[in-house]
Amino acid sequence: MGKGHEPSSPKSLRRDTPNSWSELPLDLLTSVFERLSFANFHRAKFVCSFWHSASRQIIPKQTSWLILFPRDNDNNNSCTLFNPEEKHKLYKTKDLGEEFAKSLCKATYGSWLLMRDPRFNLYILNIFTQERITLPPLESQLGMTKMERTIDDCFRIISHDHNMISREYIGLYIGPCVFWIDEKTKDYIVIWGLGRWSVVYSKKGDTSWNQIPEISDCCDMVYKDHKLYFSGSGYQCDFRIFDFSRETPQQTFQGIVIMQGLILNHRPHGQPGYSHCTVSTKLVVTVNGDVLKVDRIWERKTRICRFFDVYKVYSSESLKNYEKVESLGDEAMLLDLGITVLANDIEGLKRNCIYFSGSLENIIHDKFIFNIETQKMERVHKLDCSSAQLSSARWFLPSFTQT
Repeated sequence: MGKGHEPSSPKSLRRDTPNSWSELPLDLLTSVFERLSFANFHRAKFVCSFWHSASRQIIPKQTSWLILFPRDNDNNNSCTLFNPEEKHKLYKTKDLGEEFAKSLCKATYGSWLLMRDPRFNLYILNIFTQERITLPPLESQLGMTKMERTIDDCFRIISHDHNMISREYIGLYIGPCVFWIDEKTKDYIVIWGLGRWSVVYSKKGDTSWNQIPEISDCCDMVYKDHKLYFSGSGYQCDFRIFDFSRETPQQTFQGIVIMQGLILNHRPHGQPGYSHCTVSTKLVVTVNGDVLKVDRIWERKTRICRFFDVYKVYSSESLKNYEKVESLGDEAMLLDLGITVLANDIEGLKRNCIYFSGSLENIIHDKFIFNIETQKMERVHKLDCSSAQLSSARWFLPSFTQT
């Protein structure tokens, strides 16, 4: 072979090979990004400016993570994050401040948390960027119910009925909360139940909380695709749907559903022998807009979750006669968010499973996944919560703005 045809010539290799990773062909680099997991995608895009630019042409696959909150007496101001795709790794957020450690998470949306501080002020916080949005004071109420903050940081609630008869109460209970935020514009809406008196909301730019007329005593809510799904308290409760896509919410549906949890004194089919369970009930909205009633069955003595029952209560703009749901098909349920998603669209999720969170006293024992097909619990990860001093957990769908 002639000298000019040596295949291993170093000069020949240098001419045909990029000098650095930043010189990889764009089509090859985008192909690599398409195959990366959610976590690795966001690591890789910071390799260099060229990789960062290439990453903007790809929409990363969504993932589901578990966020674990610190106890407020542990001098720990960070959250612990668990990615099911990386079963042997736990991540810690940056220090989120002493106030965060003393606050309570009421809801999540993307990478944002709705927090309630010890003085009952509400704020929204991005756990990755630490961007914070302060919400109007709770006592700034527009509607039939008024609130006053007393000198000792309690609340006086004055409620007027339609006959203008007033009743006064001391104390405050922030019930179910939901919210939505646009990652780019930071437009948002926050909705929460003010005890048994009213349901209020506030949008970006508002300085007060607006009361939704004629609804109160909130049991549960879900906010999805600019619609609020509301259920009241009681055995036969008020069920309504509101459209929030306009300047003011418009009611689009009203009916009565049975939502209240019951006391069971029998052995459920296929479950270990035990008795005396309690039921907590949540609304869940599916991918196509059906509404499910999800009963979470707890063993009363240990407060450990044992199994779930799922019923369809609303579909195609009409109430259903509590159809038992035997399968979610290709969807997975994120109970904390009150929604189902297509499992194939979310990294790490299994189809036909319910993903739920652990309570304060049972975070070590709860297994966080219920397989509807096998009717068995599955442990997502053996979490060492005793040493980490964790208090509670929530599933969430982290999001990063492509910049």
